[in-house]
Amino acid sequence: MNSNSTGRNTVFDLDLDSEGLLRLTWARDASITEADAEAAMEQVNVLCGESRHPMLVDMATTSDVSRGARGVFGRPCQASRIALLGASPVDRVLANFFLGLNKLPCPTKFFTSEADALSWLGVR
Repeated sequence: MNSNSTGRNTVFDLDLDSEGLLRLTWARDASITEADAEAAMEQVNVLCGESRHPMLVDMATTSDVSRGARGVFGRPCQASRIALLGASPVDRVLANFFLGLNKLPCPTKFFTSEADALSWLGVR
């Protein structure tokens, strides 16, 4: 697992598992900036190389996503599908705001169940 920081505390962990699933987990109470989003997407592309992989994004404890970060997440990367995993009504609002306002580069959907998210991603 790769832990990453952008000058503050560790902001996210990213892993590409043996089944080809990318797992991006944001730190508790993360307020995701454009720099954080750039760092995460750069790591996704580095881990994947020329291959595309489904990605599970655990945003259950995220507190905010900046406008600049939302723009970065709207750019193409090596993720083939993205499942956003949240746990609270606030997570759903953040995800729906993001999903509704951005043209997304690949199929992206919000879930509150990891099993449902993994099934949709086609990895389990």
